[in-house]
Amino acid sequence: MNHMEKIIPYLETHAGRFEEELKSLLRLASISTDPKHQSDIEQAAHFVHDQFKKIGFATEIMATDGHPVVYAEWLHASNQPTILVYGHYDVQPPDPLDLWTTPPFEPTERNGNIYARGATDDKGQLFTHIKAVESWIKTEGSLPVNIKFLIEGEEEIGSPNLDPFIQQHREKLSCDIAVISDTSQFAPGVPAITYGLRGLAYFELSLEGPQQDLHSGGFGGTLTNPANALATIISALHDENGSITIPGFYDEVLELSKEERQRWSQLPFDEKGYQDHMGVSGLFGEKGFSTLERKWGRPTCDVNGLYSGYSGEGSKTIVPAKAGAKISCRLVPHQDPKTIAQGFKKLVSEICPTGIRLSIKEFHSSPAVLVPVDSPAVQAAARAIEQGFGKWPVFMRHGGTIPVVTTFQEILNVDTLLLGWGYPDDNTHSPNEKFCLASFHNGIRASASLWQELAVEKLS
Repeated sequence: MNHMEKIIPYLETHAGRFEEELKSLLRLASISTDPKHQSDIEQAAHFVHDQFKKIGFATEIMATDGHPVVYAEWLHASNQPTILVYGHYDVQPPDPLDLWTTPPFEPTERNGNIYARGATDDKGQLFTHIKAVESWIKTEGSLPVNIKFLIEGEEEIGSPNLDPFIQQHREKLSCDIAVISDTSQFAPGVPAITYGLRGLAYFELSLEGPQQDLHSGGFGGTLTNPANALATIISALHDENGSITIPGFYDEVLELSKEERQRWSQLPFDEKGYQDHMGVSGLFGEKGFSTLERKWGRPTCDVNGLYSGYSGEGSKTIVPAKAGAKISCRLVPHQDPKTIAQGFKKLVSEICPTGIRLSIKEFHSSPAVLVPVDSPAVQAAARAIEQGFGKWPVFMRHGGTIPVVTTFQEILNVDTLLLGWGYPDDNTHSPNEKFCLASFHNGIRASASLWQELAVEKLS
């Protein structure tokens, strides 16, 4: 029986209400990094909790050492797989406010999009799954699979309390497959399944020279300038071909297969449009690879921030006492963040000039993720997306990192379906964040179909 024949009319009838409910959630300035928005965080958690309560899910707001987790479950499908849906109700700060066309927490419709902070990251995409389970319960009285929801409020600050929460509640969160919608389609009109994510190793360098800033005329040329030393270190991280010089960096890299490179080369990628969207005059990267290959399947090393000396108006002639940089490496499958960290520290320590006190701080790290595209769950998701968006999806990797995917692998021993409904130009983390309303509704339809398709696969 095709249950979608009853579900689709329900989705069409209630489409306007779904949009208005999403707008209500988007009006809550649930900025996790700012204590002034604690009440908004709490209201957002309760809003999501109430959505589940209204449709009959068992749901609770669970405390952590930071912002609360909303947990909900429907476990009435005997002998069927259990799906864990992850999302987050917190958002990034909206700054700079003067670059927003309309206020970030006053959801506004323009050109078929809804503009607001959190529209696509992640409230809008998360909401598609909530409305999808509602459609099943309201039309069929139940769901064809067992579903659990884990919705946190700290993703935008690195989820500091999520791993301990999952470890503590691993039996409660046990499942056969996880689902996350916090990525994007390949392009408008080109739905996609993301089957790979790059990993991450993140460092901060601190270089100290003299005990205080010194007059560059009186002292310059007699000691090592920390800013100059930092420039020396950074310039040594890459060679003239764009390759990374960290010892052992490429030793364990999983090379791209011929089939994968051919598949990516056939995607409708507009290199000039990509360049223009970023506002740059040219592209650069590791020699011997295309832009998409460098973006998705090759490791990187990038300076994320620099600080030293005087940066105010006019001039101030000093030798700065300190300099520093934040540097991240995006990793591909088989690279070990710990091994990369060892090589990074070795190279930087050897290059650092005399007269400098160097310290290297390690931040969060995560290995890369790769899911076989021919797995039953991925193929079920592809069929669901075809029903929701009217096209069979392309298969792509993503250059970013979603650490919870690794956590699910390591603690719950499950793979994750990364089903993004957004567009690459949705301005995630930027002013004028948006979400295409057509994609919002197509995502609900795809999600509703997904539960039926996963039941057919009998994953458990």
